[in-house]
Amino acid sequence: MTDKNIEKKRYDDRAIKLIEANNFEVPLGLHSYMMEPIDSYKKNLLANVFNGARVLEIGAGMGENTEFLLNQGFNVHATDISSKSVEFLKKKYASYSLFEAEVADMESLPFNDNSFDVICSAGSLSYGDNSIVMNEIYRVLVKGGIFIAIDSLNNNPIYKLNRYIHFLLGNRSKSTLQRMPTIKLLEKYTVKFDNVEVAYFGSLTWLFPILRKFLNDDLMKEVSSSFDKKINIKKSAFKFTIKAIK
Repeated sequence: MTDKNIEKKRYDDRAIKLIEANNFEVPLGLHSYMMEPIDSYKKNLLANVFNGARVLEIGAGMGENTEFLLNQGFNVHATDISSKSVEFLKKKYASYSLFEAEVADMESLPFNDNSFDVICSAGSLSYGDNSIVMNEIYRVLVKGGIFIAIDSLNNNPIYKLNRYIHFLLGNRSKSTLQRMPTIKLLEKYTVKFDNVEVAYFGSLTWLFPILRKFLNDDLMKEVSSSFDKKINIKKSAFKFTIKAIK
């Protein structure tokens, strides 16, 4: 079984369980001190999605971040390679008139060139070949269109080790380790797109299990944010957000 099919089955199985349980609540499950990059991602969307814009979400999963888009009144077309996740999305967001969802591989998006004003992704970039996905995003965007994403960065050796342990435990496939975004990948986006802005977050995230013994969540968020802004160490960051204009 290929890695792509392994991941598809993993997310199909997760969606099936929730559909059968009639449970359509999928929390992000993050502590407050982990929310700053998510907040940055949402601010990018709010600042750049105009009324009537056609928004494509790739790797939407079960809509962990889709609801935010819909609640802003955006015209959203969500896609995922997992058919059961798409079934979950359609059931969960059936009441939204400006919503569509379909099965799609981000390496081969079933849309014409220049189809969307905005393409967004929350944590899905490692599920496809980096260069192919970047070129597909670029192709499907209109001229002047914007790609907005949040994802994990794979430069810090501590995070690399943690992800490798999850691979050994069977929680992720090998290709997702190899395709986890890096500084080099982000540099490729700066070459491909006309205007790119990247922000880095969580340089101290690896210390949080220790800091939690002494600080509450709000204090950890404050310390982490302050450190990121003052030191600006890209390679040790845990998360990043990107805004790329075609």
